[in-house]
Amino acid sequence: MGESGSRRHRVAVLAFDRVHSFDLAMPLQVFTTAHGAKKAPGELFGDRLYDVMVCGDGEGLAITGVGDIEMYRYTPARPLADALDADTIVVIGRPRLQDPPESVLALLREAHRREIRIASISAGGGQVMAAAGLLDGRRIATHWSRADVFAAQFPEVVVDVDVLYVDHGDVLTCAGGASGIDLCLHMIREDFGAAAAAEVARHMVVPPQRSGGQKPYVVHPEPEDDRGVLEPTLRWLRGRLDQPVTLTQIAARIGASPRTANRMFKEQTGTTPVQWLLRQRVTHAQELLETTDLPIESIASHCGFGTAISMRQHFARHAGTSPMAYRRTFRAPDSAS
Repeated sequence: MGESGSRRHRVAVLAFDRVHSFDLAMPLQVFTTAHGAKKAPGELFGDRLYDVMVCGDGEGLAITGVGDIEMYRYTPARPLADALDADTIVVIGRPRLQDPPESVLALLREAHRREIRIASISAGGGQVMAAAGLLDGRRIATHWSRADVFAAQFPEVVVDVDVLYVDHGDVLTCAGGASGIDLCLHMIREDFGAAAAAEVARHMVVPPQRSGGQKPYVVHPEPEDDRGVLEPTLRWLRGRLDQPVTLTQIAARIGASPRTANRMFKEQTGTTPVQWLLRQRVTHAQELLETTDLPIESIASHCGFGTAISMRQHFARHAGTSPMAYRRTFRAPDSAS
């Protein structure tokens, strides 16, 4: 999708009357923060990876905040039709799943026909895509509080409230709220690799990749005495990716039994301690493959896989390709070890 050579990847965010202020601003912030490798020591950023524009028709559109409260008036910088020149279109919506303008639906149908990638940032954005007929027969992510209404309005769509986002390649949906950041970081990873996405996450002070879904927030509320307990342990684990760590050690760090540690991880991260640690090791391996010339054996050691064979097996399972193929795809030509 993304093009790191002759031109930047173009993103168009659609704005129309009564869209939500957070959903409008968030993708602009994430994509404009994405930069390539630094070209000189001491530089804060390299070249920008994305050109981002806001497209919409009309002057003085009402931009809303909490609920349906009008926050300010805004005139999009570019006309709606300019979105058809983008590589990716980001769709947001109105509060309470209000009907979208027909002009937006027509544009999305034409963009889909032209094979432009289309992503929704909110439950309202997913509703716009569904109304355009782009999600028929598809599994989609939406906010848990909107799931029943969404499913009733669009019975031909398969609603999943257990995930943060769903990527079908041509259309992408997310659960809404902060999961829009997760989806944007996912698209940056797909376009330019894990290191670029991790750099954006560092600047925004957010996790580069959350492994859980909505379930930790909805189905399994955290017990009062568990709140905040895992964060020091997660930091401790991230600092020891090169070392063997057992479930017993993790449980001891938390001050709980292995069984309780497993339960707490599932509640707060959506997965087990072992699987969470493995995901972190694969992500670290991706960054080293992109940004260094280290051989596979050394990366396996740095990331705690033990052997290159073990790393290849886990890497293929999680990344869907081999370490060498991943390096050929995402290795920045001017990166130095």
